[in-house]
Amino acid sequence: MKTAIRIGWAVALMAALAGCSTVYYNTMEKFGQEKRDILVKRVGKARDAQQETQVVFKDALEQFGSVVKFDGGDLQKQYDKLSAELERCEARAEAVHARIADVDRVARDLFREWAAEAKQYQNPQYRRDSESKLRDTQRNCDRMLDAMRNAESKIDPVLSVFRDQVLYLKHNLNAKALASLQDESAKIEMDVNALIKDLSAAIAEADRFIQTMVD
Repeated sequence: MKTAIRIGWAVALMAALAGCSTVYYNTMEKFGQEKRDILVKRVGKARDAQQETQVVFKDALEQFGSVVKFDGGDLQKQYDKLSAELERCEARAEAVHARIADVDRVARDLFREWAAEAKQYQNPQYRRDSESKLRDTQRNCDRMLDAMRNAESKIDPVLSVFRDQVLYLKHNLNAKALASLQDESAKIEMDVNALIKDLSAAIAEADRFIQTMVD
């Protein structure tokens, strides 16, 4: 049984990597996973990626604050710590971008299939009910994706500022450089806090959407 499951997941992964969504969906259906189930799981993963991003950017902000307040000692070590935090932030940003793209892709496929299948009903009441539920689900999904994309749009500008500060510190490991970074610390803190707030809103929308799909 475990071997069959592993083979199934391997086939699904290869199909996804090859960009063959039809094969991927057909494979997942054999294991009882419809597009609706896949969408819910991908929304959950996107939500988790955003939660992890909040933590990583908070850590990076704290590390930045400790560096600009650093007074004496090995500045190279402080730079290394800040550079490592930047790399973590960049990795989280890539994960968020990928997860949101995954949600958007399967959502479009699900709604396209749903709309086509709704037309197959011979019973008018069933058709109207299905189309009504489709519209409601699309609205909920659009609202969730809008919140996710809004938060996503704030990530790269924050990263850009972090990159500048890390690069500047790399080339200027001295007290004067730290003083210059201190001038930017308030703006960075404000930008990161705004990002974290938008991520929280997106996470809440993801939770609401998942709840509507499992009720």
